[in-house]
Amino acid sequence: MSAPAVPSVLFVCVHNAGRSQMAAAFLTHLAAGRVQVRSAGSAPADAVNPAVVEAMREVGIDISAETPKVLTVEAVQSSDVVITMGCGDACPYFPGKRYLDWTLDDPAGQGVEAVRPIRDGIEQRVRGLLAELGVPAAV
Repeated sequence: MSAPAVPSVLFVCVHNAGRSQMAAAFLTHLAAGRVQVRSAGSAPADAVNPAVVEAMREVGIDISAETPKVLTVEAVQSSDVVITMGCGDACPYFPGKRYLDWTLDDPAGQGVEAVRPIRDGIEQRVRGLLAELGVPAAV
């Protein structure tokens, strides 16, 4: 008898430099290997927003080595849940996938003070997603 498949989640925003990076980091941290996590952007930036890196460091999660990744059809096809964060029509749609759209402020050009409430809102949503997936949060 084989083990049940691990659910896979893809977070997508335009630049893959803020919201989707924070969401992926929280899910990776809280799921502790029980969810496959990806993030991507429809128009990736050159680097992750430094204020986002600092805001995540404040809660004990280091994303300083992360880099924005381009959204691919393959990433969407291989994910069970696709969560968009302001990428609009740039996100490909495939029947049979679960799509969620999280409306969140964009941290681009913001300081760490403005990023903190966005970070905290993302953490709450990720914890809710884990509950929906039936995966207990590790922390």
